[in-house]
Amino acid sequence: MDKLTYYIVDVFAIEEKYTGNQLAVFTKGAENLSDRQMQRIAKEINYSETTFVISSEITNGGYDVRIFTPAQEIPFAGHPTLGTAFIIQSEIIRQPVTSITLNLKVGQIPVNIETQNSATIWWMQQKPPTFHQTLSPDAIAPVLNLETADIDTRFPIQEVSTGIPFIIVPLKTLADLKRAKINREKYFDLIRTTDAKCILIFSPEPYHPDSHISVRMFADYLGVPEDPATGSANGCLAGYLVQHKYFGTDNINLRADQGYEIGRPSLLLLKAEDQVSEISVFIGGKVTLVAQGEFV
Repeated sequence: MDKLTYYIVDVFAIEEKYTGNQLAVFTKGAENLSDRQMQRIAKEINYSETTFVISSEITNGGYDVRIFTPAQEIPFAGHPTLGTAFIIQSEIIRQPVTSITLNLKVGQIPVNIETQNSATIWWMQQKPPTFHQTLSPDAIAPVLNLETADIDTRFPIQEVSTGIPFIIVPLKTLADLKRAKINREKYFDLIRTTDAKCILIFSPEPYHPDSHISVRMFADYLGVPEDPATGSANGCLAGYLVQHKYFGTDNINLRADQGYEIGRPSLLLLKAEDQVSEISVFIGGKVTLVAQGEFV
C-alpha cells in the first residue's frame, strides 16, 4: 500500500479546542484502496466515522466519497459530510467556494458554506425525512435503563430516516437524558425488529443557555457506543420536530447540544420547514483542522 495522506478535523466544534466529533479524512492515495483496506483503516482510526475521497476531480457534479464506521460502510452520515467538504475545499480545491457536492452512497449531498459573525458555518441539505414505524414506551424504556414515565408520551417514539434511519425518543428532562444508559442485551434484542439500528434521545432542556435542546445518540450496532455529534441523526430529529409540531410550528431554527456526557461538547444547528410535499432539512456547524499526516 502506498503512503496515504490524511487529515483529522473536529466537526460541530464549539469555541474550545478538541470539541465536536472527530473525523479522519483520507485524500491522496485513497482511490487505490480496496473495500477491505478502507474498513481496516477505519477500525485502526476507531473514530465514529472515517472518510475516503476517491475522486480529486468533480465526477457527475460532485466528489466521490465513501464513509466507514469501525464496523461497516454506511451510505450517509452528517459530520463526515461536513468534515470531508471542509478538507475538499481547503486541500483539494484550495480556493474560496460557496458550495461543494459530495457523491455518497445515498446520493448527492450539497454542502453550503456561510459566514456568520466572522465564523464559517458548514451546512448540508439532507434528503427529505421519511417516517416509519412507532414503538411503545414499554419497549424502549428498558433499553435505555429508564422508566416509561421519563418518556414524553405526547409525541411518538418513531423511526425516521434522511438516508440512514434512527429511532427518535422524546424525553421529559435533561436529568432523564443524563441518566440514560444502554442495556446492550435489550438493545440488540430490540433492533432485531427495527429497520433503525441507532437510537437518538432528546430533551427540551439544553446544556448551554443559548441552545434549545439536548441530544444523545447510541449506535453500538455500528461500533459506536455513543457518538459526540451526529449530523444524520439530528437531521432526522429536525424532520421529526416539524412533522409532529413539537414546538408548535411547521418550521424550526435551533441549536442542539450533544456530547457533553462523554466529554466532547458539541453544537449542531438545525433548520427544517414543512413545504407541504416534503420537509426540507439543513444541519450546520463549525469545522476545525486538528492534524494531518501520512499512513505508511
